[in-house]
Formats: sequence, C-alpha cells, structure tokens
Amino acid sequence: MTNDQNQGKVLTLVVLISGSGSNLQSIIDAIADRTIKARITAVISNHSDAYGLERASKAGIETIVEPHQQYSDRKQYDQVLARHVDRYSPDLIILAGFMRILSPWFVTRYSGKILNIHPSLLPKYKGTNTHQRVIDAGETEHGASVHLVTEELDGGPIVIQARVPVERDDDAESLRRRVLEQEHIIYPQAIKLFAQGKVPTE
Repeated sequence: MTNDQNQGKVLTLVVLISGSGSNLQSIIDAIADRTIKARITAVISNHSDAYGLERASKAGIETIVEPHQQYSDRKQYDQVLARHVDRYSPDLIILAGFMRILSPWFVTRYSGKILNIHPSLLPKYKGTNTHQRVIDAGETEHGASVHLVTEELDGGPIVIQARVPVERDDDAESLRRRVLEQEHIIYPQAIKLFAQGKVPTE
C-alpha cells in the first residue's frame, strides 16, 4: 500500500487504559478536529473506576472493563484481553496509561500493531518513577517517547519523541505536568505517522 493510500485510510483503534485517560482524550480530540483519520472502536480498562471510561462514554465509544485480579497469571488475562480486542479487528492497539506489562504471547500476536507512550527520552529511564529519577540524576532534559511495543520493556522502536527542559525549581510533579502536555501532542502525531507508513520496524 502506498503512503497516499495510507493517508486516505481511516485507522481503527482499540485503546487500553487503567486510569484517567488524558492521553485517550488527546486522541479523541485529534479525531474530532480531523488532525488524524481514525476511529476508536473500543476502550478497554482493567479498572472499573478508571476515569478514562467516562471520557470514552461521553465520546460515544464502547467501553469494556476486564479486571485482571481474577486471573491466575499474565498470559491467561491477556488471552481474555485478546478476545475482546479481536472483536474489533483494529489496525492499531493504543496503550494509554495501561498499567500492566503485556505478556510475550500478546505482544507477538499483535506484533507491529501496538503503540505505547512512556514518560522519558528512551532508551533512558525505562520503567517507573521516571520524573524523580531524572531530577535525582541531575539531568537538564526530559521528555516523552512513543514507541512500538516489543517483548523488551519500553524497548521497542521509537516513533516520535518530545523534549522538555528540566528547570532548577522542578519537582517530580511539576516536571510530570510539563511532560504530560507534550504527551498529548505527540501521541496523535504518532498515530498519524503509523497511518502514513512512517513507523520504524526496528
């Protein structure tokens, strides 16, 4: 498929969340103002009280809650999750604050079709608590990365990054807020790049 054909295609998305869903909202808004040609077919959460579910409902998007606590292991949960995802045959699975590590089985099943956003300039600061770690390390720059998901935690090919300076008076919360503002900008941009066939595969 050529890039011109890709640009005309409306991508179907399934979004996985665990919390407030602010990145989900940025994607909903980008679709509404036609910044990206996409349609969110479902939002799936592992927490029933995730505010992102309310955001989805307000936008007329189908929601599914599948708590993980009742499953004995990660793969068993992911197999149930995959059954939900497969109902919609999405072009792309978006992790928008989905606070679970996906099993190798799930990642392999949807290889090349899962995007995640991480609050650091990967490959630096994989994992959690990135904002405080950046401050503790005396870094002068921080940011966010959208990447393809692979079996390596926060290790897939990077699609797009945004950078913010670390100010002298920053604490973890002030830095988090500024990074989050950039996340809301670059996640829709990453989806657009995917639609245009401009996402790296390695």
